[in-house]
Amino acid sequence: MYPLNLLIKPASGYCNLKCKYCFYEDVSDNREVHSYGFMSVKTLEQIVKKALKFAEKECTFTFQGGEPTLVGIDFYKNLIKFQKKYNKKELIIHNSIQTNGYVIDKEWAKFLHNNNFLVGISLDGTKDINDINRIGVNKEGTYDKILETIELFNKYKVEYNILTVVTSYVAKNINIIYKFYKEKNFSYQQYIPCLDPIGEKRGGHKYSITPKLYGQFLKDLFDLWYEDMKNGRFVYNRYFENIVGIIKGVRPEACGMIGHCTFQNVIEADGSIYPCDFYVLDEQKIGNIIESDFEDIDRKMKESNFIRSSLKLDDSCIECKWKNLCRGGCRRDRDENMDGNLSLNYFCESYQKFFEYAIDRLVKF
Repeated sequence: MYPLNLLIKPASGYCNLKCKYCFYEDVSDNREVHSYGFMSVKTLEQIVKKALKFAEKECTFTFQGGEPTLVGIDFYKNLIKFQKKYNKKELIIHNSIQTNGYVIDKEWAKFLHNNNFLVGISLDGTKDINDINRIGVNKEGTYDKILETIELFNKYKVEYNILTVVTSYVAKNINIIYKFYKEKNFSYQQYIPCLDPIGEKRGGHKYSITPKLYGQFLKDLFDLWYEDMKNGRFVYNRYFENIVGIIKGVRPEACGMIGHCTFQNVIEADGSIYPCDFYVLDEQKIGNIIESDFEDIDRKMKESNFIRSSLKLDDSCIECKWKNLCRGGCRRDRDENMDGNLSLNYFCESYQKFFEYAIDRLVKF
């Protein structure tokens, strides 16, 4: 028993947008059941009840998709009710949600604030850049609606951060994007590299991010971030913060930077549990929370090969001077065909060039 983190997909792969690079749409296409529909309140109750019985000290409920707001606000009102009902051990409970912001209204904003949800909202920069890939089902741009939602968050004091997917367009325009985020006072930022579809050779789409481009992006973004931090303007950047932490001997909280996989306890809408958000695939299914307790799930996860297989590094990593900072990187960037045969990280060149460029400044923090 230990602090427990859950990543719950209450709307499965359903989404009210049609982003061109959506990795979960691709994951859904590579399993027998494309979508498991909406999670029932009964399933939600079982998750909360069993999680709070198993966890110690803290329990984190993170909701993702697809688009998790599509199940409706009453689903989350039931969540709060169940958490109060079953928190017999008086655990510290954290709730968070990752959303495209499209259905958020005044009622949602008040609820998220009143119940201390941390919200991640997806935005890929300025209007012209965001609307290239983040589009609705009718191919309309999403920027205007996202900014309206952010204004609601500001008005009702919802705690939020900006999640930006690093496409080729974002990478080439990070100076413009960072300046725009600064003007909007978006002080909590997270950037994740775009993924190409499973089994495809990477770099084949207009949105694809190549190692050379990603390396330059990291250097450009670091220059901007470092200058702000040096001048006393705080900007949270998840990747840079974790790197600084590693240098200081702190274990990174970002799972792709630990050096091996950890179990994320990803729960699909039908209660099925998987080890990682990138691997919600039939062959990686651990069990179902309706039929099992978290003790059973924990045991099955430890018996699986998922973590063990992630421990093996490419030979060139062993002698690399940046091994302790890079640690091989995220498994998904080492597993091109999703078959478990891990190789050198796709962004190896990017990280090597970035560390060489930034290390003298990173160690000053």
